[in-house]
Amino acid sequence: MSTEFLACKGHPPHGAFPERKGIRPSVLIFFSVLLLAISPLRFHLFHLPGVRHIAAGYQNIEETIDHYTPLRWAYSLVNPELQTRQEAIRQILSILQRHETGLAEVMREEVAEVIYEESTRHNHDPKFILALIAIESSFQNWSVSERGAKGLMQIMPYVAESIAQELGIEWSGDRTLFNPTLNIKMGIHYLTRLFGDFKDPELALAAYNYGPTYVKGLIERKRRVPQDFYEKIVATYREFVVSTSGEDSLPFEYVPPAEMPI
Repeated sequence: MSTEFLACKGHPPHGAFPERKGIRPSVLIFFSVLLLAISPLRFHLFHLPGVRHIAAGYQNIEETIDHYTPLRWAYSLVNPELQTRQEAIRQILSILQRHETGLAEVMREEVAEVIYEESTRHNHDPKFILALIAIESSFQNWSVSERGAKGLMQIMPYVAESIAQELGIEWSGDRTLFNPTLNIKMGIHYLTRLFGDFKDPELALAAYNYGPTYVKGLIERKRRVPQDFYEKIVATYREFVVSTSGEDSLPFEYVPPAEMPI
């Protein structure tokens, strides 16, 4: 697992170098620049990402990090793309750490990474996925609903088994859903499918909670689709957005439902 993206700003990640030996950036920078100057392959060397960023960010590194900071951490300081990823995962982890998940710290860090990677891959805001997890399982990895849905994203075993086959995930029975990273991968995949089927976040979330067959039946009979689950997700999503970024905006507009006639 990449631990360099999980540390808070200004602190090198624990485990970036398991042997706990610090590396002076100034020493490595010196040898990197020396190689660039004398090697006939200096053009190719310069185009290696690590060397290029070390050379370009020399002054930045010397001013912002301790001389014993591991170089991999220094590299992330001068790479905007890594900073963005690092900050996103840090925010995810900060939300996870507020709740009792039943997972060890190292596993929470891995879960934060998976939430970021899978959310990004499926074009979801990670905080939206966190809101769904919060409402479905209260972040309890070992949660089991009365209907038998399991894990962080509360997936029914028969649904999960089908998704596992689609994704090439080895299915080891219901216990597979208690593997948090697999649960998240399957849950986000399933949610994305529902968004594609229903073309509407309110209907997609209702289908995730009540089942797509039930929701489609309500639509066919022109009955009102329950909106309580959607409202909870939106409220929690906004809470996470505000608490981590200070912004009070969502990627889709929420319009409160009209009152049902008596």
